[in-house]
Amino acid sequence: MKTPTHYSAVYLFFVRDAQLLLIRRFNTGFEDGNYSVVAGHVESGESATAAAVREAREEVGVEIAPHDLEFVHVQHRKSTPVHEYCDYYFFVRHWLGEPHNCEPHKCDDIFWVSPKQLPPNTVPFVRQVIEAVFESSSSYSEYGFVVT
Repeated sequence: MKTPTHYSAVYLFFVRDAQLLLIRRFNTGFEDGNYSVVAGHVESGESATAAAVREAREEVGVEIAPHDLEFVHVQHRKSTPVHEYCDYYFFVRHWLGEPHNCEPHKCDDIFWVSPKQLPPNTVPFVRQVIEAVFESSSSYSEYGFVVT
């Protein structure tokens, strides 16, 4: 068995008035046309919380502090036969600014929606976590592995 290459990514749940902020991926080469939450890779030497702060600023133009992040879920995800992810999901408890699309070259829609009424074209592994967190308070999941 080949040793996989592991990556880390962060995903942010901005919730306001029981609505979750979603963005539609565009022109990225990954899950384009599908909705996700604000997210991005953790860069080399960067902590997950620092990546979350950076991604919030880059993608939706808001400022958050690490202490305003609440860890809620980790997902071990198989992306390709040799690439796996540890995805860290956080609730953003407080932010400064109004979320808006700061990357129109990577995102072509941004809107608030009930977590119970996700669009059908929500990224499947993100949908799985949203349902786990908002419906059952589950803090761990796996995606893309063959069950034997």
